[in-house]
Amino acid sequence: MDNCSAASMFLTDSLELELGTDWCKPPCFSCGFDNRGGGSHFSGESYLSSGALKRLILNLDPLPTNFEEDTVEIFGIQWVTETALVNSSRVLFHLFRQQLYNLETLLQASCDFGKISILHSKADNIRQQCVTFLHYVKVFIFRYLKVQNAESHVPVHPYETLEAQFPSVLVDELHGLLLYVGHLSELPNINLGAFVNQNQIKLFPPSWHLLHLHLDIHWLVLEILHMLGEKLKQVIYGHQFMNLAGDNLTNVSLFEEHCENLLCDLISLSLNRYDKVRPSEALMSHHCPCPCIKELWVLLIHLLEHRSKWSLSESFWNWLNKLLKTFFDKSSDRRRPSVPIIQPRDPLGFSWWIITHVASFYQFDRHGTQDEMRQMESNWNFVEELLKKSIGVQNSSFSISWLPLKGLTHIIKSPLSMLEMVKTCCCDKQDNGLYKSSSSYTIFLCILAKVVKKAMKNNGPHPWKQVKGRIYSKFHQKRMEELTEVGLQNFFILFLLLAAVAEVEDVAGHVLGLLNFLKPSFITSPLIWKGQVAFLLMYIQKNLDIGVLAEKFSGAFREKAKEFLVSKNDEMGQRQTLWTLLSIYIDGVQEVFETSHCLHPSHEKLLNDGFSMLLRACQESELRIVLSFLQAVLARIRSMHQQLRQELQKENVDLTAQSSLSAKERHLAAVASALWRHFFSFLKSQRMSQIVPLSELADAAADFTLLALDMPSTAPSDLQPQPVISIIQLFGWDDIIWPQVVARYLSHCLQNSMLCEALSHSGCVSFQALTVRSWIRCILQMYIKNFYVSDDLFIDINPGQAVEKEYLGQLAELTRLLFKLSEVKNIFSKAQVEYLSSPEDPTKALILFFEAIGITYGNLQTLSDKSAMVTKSLEYLGEILKYIKPYLGKKISSAGLQLTYRMMGILVKSWAQIFATSKAQKLLFRIIDCLLLPHTVLQQEKELPAPMLIAIQKSLPLYLQGICIVCCQSQNPNAYLNQLLGNVIEQYIGRFLPASPHVAGLGQHPVLMALRNSATLAPMSLLKKCIIQVIRKSYFECKGSLFPPRLASILAFILQLFKETNIDISEVELLLPGILKLLVLVSEPQVKRLATENLQYMVKACQVGSEGEPAAQLTSVFRHFIQDYGTRYDNQIYGILETVAALDQQVVIHLLSTLTQSLKDSERKWGLGRNIAQREAYSKLLSHLGQVGQDEMQRLESDNT
Repeated sequence: MDNCSAASMFLTDSLELELGTDWCKPPCFSCGFDNRGGGSHFSGESYLSSGALKRLILNLDPLPTNFEEDTVEIFGIQWVTETALVNSSRVLFHLFRQQLYNLETLLQASCDFGKISILHSKADNIRQQCVTFLHYVKVFIFRYLKVQNAESHVPVHPYETLEAQFPSVLVDELHGLLLYVGHLSELPNINLGAFVNQNQIKLFPPSWHLLHLHLDIHWLVLEILHMLGEKLKQVIYGHQFMNLAGDNLTNVSLFEEHCENLLCDLISLSLNRYDKVRPSEALMSHHCPCPCIKELWVLLIHLLEHRSKWSLSESFWNWLNKLLKTFFDKSSDRRRPSVPIIQPRDPLGFSWWIITHVASFYQFDRHGTQDEMRQMESNWNFVEELLKKSIGVQNSSFSISWLPLKGLTHIIKSPLSMLEMVKTCCCDKQDNGLYKSSSSYTIFLCILAKVVKKAMKNNGPHPWKQVKGRIYSKFHQKRMEELTEVGLQNFFILFLLLAAVAEVEDVAGHVLGLLNFLKPSFITSPLIWKGQVAFLLMYIQKNLDIGVLAEKFSGAFREKAKEFLVSKNDEMGQRQTLWTLLSIYIDGVQEVFETSHCLHPSHEKLLNDGFSMLLRACQESELRIVLSFLQAVLARIRSMHQQLRQELQKENVDLTAQSSLSAKERHLAAVASALWRHFFSFLKSQRMSQIVPLSELADAAADFTLLALDMPSTAPSDLQPQPVISIIQLFGWDDIIWPQVVARYLSHCLQNSMLCEALSHSGCVSFQALTVRSWIRCILQMYIKNFYVSDDLFIDINPGQAVEKEYLGQLAELTRLLFKLSEVKNIFSKAQVEYLSSPEDPTKALILFFEAIGITYGNLQTLSDKSAMVTKSLEYLGEILKYIKPYLGKKISSAGLQLTYRMMGILVKSWAQIFATSKAQKLLFRIIDCLLLPHTVLQQEKELPAPMLIAIQKSLPLYLQGICIVCCQSQNPNAYLNQLLGNVIEQYIGRFLPASPHVAGLGQHPVLMALRNSATLAPMSLLKKCIIQVIRKSYFECKGSLFPPRLASILAFILQLFKETNIDISEVELLLPGILKLLVLVSEPQVKRLATENLQYMVKACQVGSEGEPAAQLTSVFRHFIQDYGTRYDNQIYGILETVAALDQQVVIHLLSTLTQSLKDSERKWGLGRNIAQREAYSKLLSHLGQVGQDEMQRLESDNT
């Protein structure tokens, strides 16, 4: 069966389905299927799902794969398929009734769980035999019944005689069968529940099978009668029976009588259910006790609607309405149905209830598939009759008893919801879900709209005047004072509906008058404001001037805005009440502008000075809403202006149209001026405050910029004559504006190609340069959280947590757009640096930009080009030191300092040639003074903050390299710059020395790194020279024996310096005296060891290239050293020279005369004769000099002086 029913779903309207040859189980009513998933409404065996209804309507073979054998088994007996029904129709129907009797007898058996399986099997077998027989009747009619020729007088075969009589016999038998089974409403109460066995198979009692067999019989009889009429195309008279009116029974009369009886039965079943349903549950409770009853309703709808289209038969609604009318018509002349229907206790409520539920069955197609968009046949005529009965006496209330009241207390949230409800009520297309409305009031509105529209269409304005008079008369001062909040809402919806279907201006004027009668407590009701907005929007929808409404509504808004401003610091409850009203106005006015096709002078009234007061009183969350409204209105005005310009630019515009367009443009300009007046002045005053949300401030300023571009004449006088440039100066180029505002604002501006083009041709030659300057500032200030707090409130943040993602994204977007500017692209092109079309990291992009400028400048040849480039570069930087100043306060930002020192270091190095010019050197001096030599650095007793030291340590090599390049590139030697370089080295060479002299620690010293990473020889030589001079001055030129701390570390530094660079004899000449001095005067072992290592390294270095002869400078250094310290420190000197002699005897040999003379001078000074100890020490030194030393020793001994 599953295969058969599934395949039948694909029946087309013109072709029969080609099924397999297997026997298909005939369709029948069944509610035993599992519908827990909610996917299917009917069983797969049903007449709908199996496609049986569709085959009936399309006049196709009912069961194409069944009854194709020569014989067929019916009621356990074999019959000839093609003749059984003609030859034995009475016998077969008698057997059918006998089987029906057998099923009825099973009802008497007790139905417990032990017997249910047997009873279910027997009852199901009987039912299947009966259903199979009725389907056989249908197949027989379709395949084997021949249409007889009544005019033929040729003798016929006895079978043909029986065949000719068969249609009448069949009508009689069907009538007899219906009389036997009786009415559905007469069946005893049946439990529709089922037993479930251990295999989860549902087992039904005999009563269930009897009910469903009755349903099968009633429906299949209708099918058979319909097929009989379709086949023979004539009226068939019965032979045995007459109908209740005394007329001969026909197939047509039997069909109509049975259809009426069946509908009466279904109504009676529904009535029994309605009496048990509570009014509050009426909508949720269906009138069908099981899906099979529901399916029978759907089958009747489809069959009767089909017959009404192709014959003079009545439609389904006519059948049903005719029976429901008998509840109200007490006259005896109307024919009563043959089946008596119990009079309901609430005929009106029941009628509404049943037609509401039955209407939903129109959603099911011929396959039982639900389609909520399926068109339903109209039943409004009967609904109008019910409406009249519901209202009853003139001026009484309309109500339906079973509709709940909860919907009446529902307050609609917005004016648009009001209009949407009115639109739904006025819709010509029927809403299939109307019965699900919250209250009967909605149904009343739908019917009222339909009645008024229909009457006005047919009879002109006269019916409207009647309705208007009837409704207007109900609302007077006393009634308005009695209105509750819900009543006020329903009042607005009623009059909105009247305005929608009739005269909107008349209705709106009457409403405004009635609102004056409301009691004082309702004056601040949000409903009044929502209702007025709804009327405004209806005016806009009908393209009417809103002048009268706008004037009154905007006046109320101004008053409430003034109260809101005064209550700024008052109790929150009052502010919230006022804000509710103000927000309704704001949302409503926004909707008015967004839905208006064109603007009238009255639109300007909606933008009065209430907004100026409101803006000053708003808090952050409220400002977001107001500024969002502003952006929406600005966007709408610009859009409308562009449309007007396009219209004006069209060819062949006549004078009338041109005049109309010019008037519209004036109206737009008036509205734009109101926005400048009430909104822009506030934004301008709040550029530096924290009250206005930064993103909304930037967005609104950008929208005003674009408005100034489109409509420059509307801008205020203080922005003229170039309002666009004036606004950009205020929000994009001003250094005191929040970087978050600038970045977002400039992104909006650069995205607009028309704006960029206009600025390029506006005479503002610095547009791109100023934009680049702001971009640089935005990147450098990315870690600044607050411009206007004192230093001690500055919050320190780590680089990892640094910047909000939103701002980083905004910077990336600004960078992407800025890199498309022609100046920027030109710089990268000339520098031949890889151009980033979409840079993701703004800081990397800024580094590339700085480097590209430096390379571009270096490639220039002419002096004029270089001078222009310097000017442009300085314009890019602007007051760059002001941008980074907030990072240099008392409480500093680690991330901000690292960014600042790194970027400025890269700037100094990559722009070194630019800073070598006289124009740019002043900035370089200020950078050095501000970042490297601030007052805190010069105060030796104070330690620098750790974050600053870390930032300087990482970036110092860049500064040193850049300054050295500047010194080498300068056209005139600059003593001050050289002095600054020395000061920087002096300040930081000691600050970054490690506590203990380890080579590993010295490797990261920024001064050494500057030398190590220097790319060119001249700057490196200058830097090294300056380093040595600083070391000599700071560490070796001290008076007496007072040496600075960390001597061991500085000695290790010198040693590392010489190891990493080529040592020069002049450098030895500068440092060696200090080294020797330390060896003499300092006794610390670590210092002595490192000093000795330095001495050895210098001596070895001097040996290179000396061709065996000691350098004169080296000898000179030692000679002066002996002369200065020989008298007092003779032993120490001899020890030092022993070390030297081990490396280079010639150096000491050249010093012998000086040494001998120093010895004699020492002895003469003390006046004690020969100093035996000193002479022994000197002899020890001489012993290291070979023969020359021995000769000198002999001369010294032989000298008797």
